[in-house]
Amino acid sequence: MFRFKFISKTMSALVVLSTLTTLCGCQTAPSANKTNNKETKTAAAANDFEYWKADSKPKEVLTEFVENAVDPDSEGYIPVENRIAVFDMDGTLLSETNPYYFEWMMFFNRVLNDDTYTAPEEIKTFVTDVAMPAVYAGDVSDEIDAQFSQYQAKVYEGMSLDDYYDYVQDVFMNLPADGQENMTYGESFFMPMRNVVDYLQDNDFEVYVVSGADRYTTRAAVTKELGIPANHVIGSDTDVKGSKQSDEDEDGEFYTWQSGEEVVRTADLKKKNLKTNKVTAINREIGIQPVLAFGNSSGDESMALYTINDNEYPAEAFLILCDDETRDHGNKEKAASTKKMADKDGFNTISMEQDWTTIYPEEAKITDKSK
Repeated sequence: MFRFKFISKTMSALVVLSTLTTLCGCQTAPSANKTNNKETKTAAAANDFEYWKADSKPKEVLTEFVENAVDPDSEGYIPVENRIAVFDMDGTLLSETNPYYFEWMMFFNRVLNDDTYTAPEEIKTFVTDVAMPAVYAGDVSDEIDAQFSQYQAKVYEGMSLDDYYDYVQDVFMNLPADGQENMTYGESFFMPMRNVVDYLQDNDFEVYVVSGADRYTTRAAVTKELGIPANHVIGSDTDVKGSKQSDEDEDGEFYTWQSGEEVVRTADLKKKNLKTNKVTAINREIGIQPVLAFGNSSGDESMALYTINDNEYPAEAFLILCDDETRDHGNKEKAASTKKMADKDGFNTISMEQDWTTIYPEEAKITDKSK
């Protein structure tokens, strides 16, 4: 049976505990991060922010916020149970410019390069004649995006979740990223944002990823690379069902799970987790208003506005600006538009170019994107 592959040092003890519990025949809830069994702190746990410039203003805003949040004597103190931080994934925690969204590039690989799968001709044609040209031209329309969402669900139909997680983590994430030399898609998580996630977890913040990408894709990626628990991931939902569940038993309310059954993906896309859908998902699945939000686009604006407005506690929102054209495939015009929105809404902005000393692992080097 599949087990999520955590690499974060903070998760290693939990993995060992989970393994021992499994061996003794017991069952446990999904692994939680290190914010469980919390003790009240009076000083913030330090982080060297090694991938940030020393004079970064947004880093200063964040660290001051956290220092106040953990200090019971500060007016900015936030009880542990309310220290909720929400992050978008693509463009916020990992690259969406090598050359496009993580799940899109995995979809292309599934359709064109996966020897274990034969895609229907209409989907192959969509990829080669419509989607890939649009991605590499930087011109993906809403219509193309909608068709992608339907086809993406279709190409993984019938795959068990265990097999799907293995496919994401062991196959796709080990492939070279198109647009960077010496870097895989699994290594395309931003190094400075790894600092942020570790820093918040060290200071008893519950970190959630609230992504517009497929929930199961997001779950596989962030559990492996960031050590974020599987039950702290919210995303767009494709329906799943029991592997022995027939079409006549479509409504699981009237179907009884059978021995030896697996949870498998279907071709039924339920909901895209974008804009206000992120707000409603946070309420449905977390149930507590966040005090920190991190995003990078208009798709995250609603989540950030929800975080900082009418909050009982101090709150901040940060938007990442993909403005570095030297180390990454940045777009200054798009970054300027994002900054304008952030300034209007009262969000902080983080410039890849101005605030980060590095973006990807040291060995990575920007190259031209190629089909």
